[in-house]
Amino acid sequence: MGQNKPGNPEETPSPISTELSRNLTLLHVTMMGVGMMIGAGVFLGVGNVIKVAGPGAVLLTFALNAVIALFTAMSYAELSSAIPRAGGAYNFARLGFGRGVSFLAGWMEWFASSVAGSLYAVTFSLYTVHYLTQLGLIGAEGTQLAILEKGIAILIALLFLYINYRGSSETGAIGLIFTLGQTLTLAFIAAVGIITAIKDPSRLANFEPFLPNGWDKLLITMGFTYVAFEGFEVIAQAGDETIEPQRNLPKAMIYSILIVVFTYVGVGFAAVIGVKGVEGPAWVWIGNHGAKGFGEAISLLIPSFGSILVTITVIFASTSALNATLYSATRASYALGRDRMLPGIFSRLHSRRRTPHIALLFTGILVILIITFLPIIDVASSASMMFLFLFFLVNLCVIRVRRNMADEITYGFMMPLFPIPPMVAILVQALLAIWLVHMSPIAWVVGPVWVLIGILIYLMYSRYNAIPTKEEIVVVREEPIPTKEGYRILLSVANPVNAVPLALNCYRFCKAGGRGSEVEVIHMVPVPPQVPLTEASKYAKAGEEAIIEAMLYLSSKYAFGSTIRYCRDFARGIISAASERKADLLILGWKGHRGLEFSLGRTVDPVLERASCNIAVFKDCGHQKYKKVLVPYAGGPNSAFALKVASIMVERDGGRVVVFNVAAPGKPTSNIDDFLDIMMPRLKLPRSMFEPKYTISTDRLNGLLHEAKDYDLVVIGATGDPFFRRRVLGSLPEEFARSCKTPLIMVKAKHPIKSFIKKWI
Repeated sequence: MGQNKPGNPEETPSPISTELSRNLTLLHVTMMGVGMMIGAGVFLGVGNVIKVAGPGAVLLTFALNAVIALFTAMSYAELSSAIPRAGGAYNFARLGFGRGVSFLAGWMEWFASSVAGSLYAVTFSLYTVHYLTQLGLIGAEGTQLAILEKGIAILIALLFLYINYRGSSETGAIGLIFTLGQTLTLAFIAAVGIITAIKDPSRLANFEPFLPNGWDKLLITMGFTYVAFEGFEVIAQAGDETIEPQRNLPKAMIYSILIVVFTYVGVGFAAVIGVKGVEGPAWVWIGNHGAKGFGEAISLLIPSFGSILVTITVIFASTSALNATLYSATRASYALGRDRMLPGIFSRLHSRRRTPHIALLFTGILVILIITFLPIIDVASSASMMFLFLFFLVNLCVIRVRRNMADEITYGFMMPLFPIPPMVAILVQALLAIWLVHMSPIAWVVGPVWVLIGILIYLMYSRYNAIPTKEEIVVVREEPIPTKEGYRILLSVANPVNAVPLALNCYRFCKAGGRGSEVEVIHMVPVPPQVPLTEASKYAKAGEEAIIEAMLYLSSKYAFGSTIRYCRDFARGIISAASERKADLLILGWKGHRGLEFSLGRTVDPVLERASCNIAVFKDCGHQKYKKVLVPYAGGPNSAFALKVASIMVERDGGRVVVFNVAAPGKPTSNIDDFLDIMMPRLKLPRSMFEPKYTISTDRLNGLLHEAKDYDLVVIGATGDPFFRRRVLGSLPEEFARSCKTPLIMVKAKHPIKSFIKKWI
C-alpha cells in the first residue's frame, strides 16, 4: 500500500508547547467584543454614511447591520461553544470543510483583524491630530500633516503591541478600562442627543429627507460599516484563555451585539440632531466633513466641551478596538502555527509571559505596513470585505458542522430557528460584498490578492506540514485511482470476512457499468479513543487484508484504488470519501441492528441521510445466486433505483423479479404495470422477467415480511424522510429491514439538487 505524505501522522513532529493561560472572565471577553466593535464604526462611519445615503441611513445602516451581525454571532456562538479554542473561524472551517478551506479562513482572519487594527490606529491618529490642530499645538499641513498622522498611528500600534506582549490578563484589563470609558462617554453623547431632541423637536427636521439618495444606497453603507460589528470574532479567539468558555463565549457574543447596536443608533441620532445654524441642510454639512463629520456634529451638539469629549471618546474607543484586534489577529496566526499550517515558529510562546510573541511580531509588521501604504477609506473597506468573506464561510460552517458532526461534539449553545439565521446571513453578506465595490474598488483588489497569496502558501507548504486534529479525517494509507473516467463505485469494507461477499456483489455492479467501471475500496480504522492518531496505522492490518481480498476479485478487470482512513465517526469518514472520490455508487455492508426501533445504526443512518451519491446497503448477502428477487413497491422516490438494482442482482438464466405492493383495505393499489412499462426501456431486459403482485392487508409490515420468506433477495428503497421524522413517526422500509430474515439490499438514489446541497452545505 502507498503512503499519503500530506498529513501522514507517523511523520508529524511533536508540537511546541502551546498552553495559554486561562484567566479571562465573562466581563473581560464581553468588553473585548464591545471594544473591537466600537472603534472606527461610529467615528468614521457616521459622516460617510450620511454623505452616501442621507440622514436616515445612519440609523438604518447600523440597525440592519446589527440584525445580520446577530445571525452570524449566533453561528460563532454555537461553534465556539462546541470548539472553544484559539483560532476562531480557522477551527470551525477545519471541521466543516477540511484543511484547505480552514487555512484560508485563518489566513483571512489574520488579515481582517490586522486591517481592522490598522483602521483603529489611523482613527486614533486622525482625531487626536485634528484636536491638537484646533488647539494650535500643531501647525503642520499637506504632506507634513499626512506623515505626522501616519507616524502617530504607528506609535499607538507599537504601544498596544507591547501591551499584548505583556499577556492576556494585561490585554483584558486594559481593554476593560478603555471599553468601559468609551461606552460611558458614547452613552452620555446619546443621552444629550435625546434630551436635546425632546427640548427642541424642530431639530428632528434634520432627518428630512430621510433617504434622499434611495434605499439601494443602504447596501453600500452597510457593506462599508460592517467592520463595526465584527467584535464577536475576537471573542471566539479567546477560547483557550476564557474561564468556562462553553458558557461564557456565547453569552459574551450576544451581549456585545446588543450593547453596541443601541450605542451606535443613539450616537448616530445625536450626531444628526446636533447640527443647527449651518449653511444648507444639516445632513449635507455632516457629509461634507466625511470621516470627521461625527466629531464636527458633536462639537455643535455640545459646544462647550464637545470637541474634547469626542477626542476622549475616540481615544478610548479606537485604542480598545486596536487592543482587541491585535489580540485576535495574533491568535489567528498562532493557531495556524500551532497546527503547522504556518511554520511552527508562529506557535512559540514566551517562556515567562505565555504569549505568542512571534505571531504578535508578524502581526505588528502587517499592521504597520497597512497603516503606511493604504488610504483610510480603503483600509475600512478592505477590513469589511475580509470580514464579509470570513463570516460568509463561518455561516456555511455552522450548517455543515451541525449536519455532519452534531453527534460527535458537545454544544454549550445551539441557535434557535436553525438553519434560517445563517442562511439569511449568507445571502445578505454576499450581496454586501458585491455592493462594496461602489465604495472602494481597491478593496476588491486587496482582498482577493491576499486570498490568492494564501492559496499559494497552502499548496506549497501547509498541505504537506499540517498536523491532524482529533476531529479530522486522517489518511493512513492510500493508493487512489488518479482521475475519474468512468462509473465509480466506493466499496466500504470493515474486515476480510465481509470483504469477499461485498466484493462479489460489487462485481455485479461493475459488469452492469461496463469496462469503464472503477472501484475505490475504503476501510475506516477503528482506533480506540484513548489512542493517539499517530498510532492509527497500527490498527490498519484488518483493513489491509480486507482490501487485498476485494482486490483479488475486482482489480484484474476494473480500475482499482484503495484508501485506509481514520475518523472519530465512521459515517462522516465514509460520506467525506464518497464526495471526495466523486463516487456514483456507495456500497457498504450492514450486519443488522437490534437497538433503537427507529435506527439502523450510527453508521448506516447518517450515510443514508447525508451521502450525495447512490447508496446500496447489503444485509446478509453471502451467497451469490438470486433466482427470485422481491422489490416492495409503494411509489416512493427510490423505487426506480430499487428495481434497477434488482435487475442487476437477479440471475439472467431463469431469474425473476417480483414487484410487490401491499395496500390497506379500502385503499387503491399502486399501478405496478405502468411503473414497469416506464422502466423496461431503461433496464433493457425482457418484460417476462418482471411480475407485478398485489395484496390487501391491515398490517403492511407483516404482509411484506410474510411475502419475503419465499425469496432469495429483497431490494427495498429507503425512506426519504429525515432521521428526526423517522424517529417520531417511524418508517416502514427501515422497520422491514431490521426484521427481515431474507438477504436484503436497502437502496437510496441520489437527487441532483439535494446531492449538490449535501456536498457543499
